[in-house]
Amino acid sequence: MAPHTSGVLHRGNLRRLTGASAVVLLLAALMAFYAADRAGAGATRCQQHRIDSRDRAAIVTGDGERVLVIGDSWSVGLGQDGLDQSWAARLPGEVHVAGFSGSGFSAHASMCGRVSFHDRAPTALSMRPSLVVVEGGLNDYDQPATAIDRGFRDLMADLAGQRVVIVGPADAPSRSRAVPRVDALLARLAAEYGVPYVRTSDLDLTYLEDRLHPTADGHDEFGDAVADRIAALTPARPAVLGR
Repeated sequence: MAPHTSGVLHRGNLRRLTGASAVVLLLAALMAFYAADRAGAGATRCQQHRIDSRDRAAIVTGDGERVLVIGDSWSVGLGQDGLDQSWAARLPGEVHVAGFSGSGFSAHASMCGRVSFHDRAPTALSMRPSLVVVEGGLNDYDQPATAIDRGFRDLMADLAGQRVVIVGPADAPSRSRAVPRVDALLARLAAEYGVPYVRTSDLDLTYLEDRLHPTADGHDEFGDAVADRIAALTPARPAVLGR
């Protein structure tokens, strides 16, 4: 009769179980380290975005009617030699920029907390602009339509009584597949509120290696195109609609 082995752990099996446990523990440790590393990198990135946002806000270009640009990294000038070289400096008037890299219309476009256009608009409006230009959409590329819709409506409520122009996303190569969807949604929402919408997805700009942010020449071309297109239309105050 074979010996009864129920409940007995042979030495070989014990080694295998011990080895498997060690692998599981190692993988868990690596995953925890990776998550912490990502969180740390994210915190560092957000801190830099806040610094850039503050520094860009301190730069005022031009003179004339007071223009407020609410936007993302394109308005901030991320990747340029100087933040004062962002496309917004090409606009006529006394231009103030309230930009935050990674932000968008939707609440969760950015991982840096409450930095959506709606979240930042009330503070930005304290400079009492004659015209508000809202630029963005590229960071909403992975957000559901409902989130973009809600953020847009909240922003329009913030901007009630202001003369407003919405500038849609350019066709940045790294997010090109998402641009038509976001572009069409923003255009529809702008029309619903009766505010002009400037399409820029037709512009053939030059980009940095990240294929998301324009080069210095790209900024100049984008800014000049936006300035020309705004000059050809009449900014309007958003209709008062239910959110």
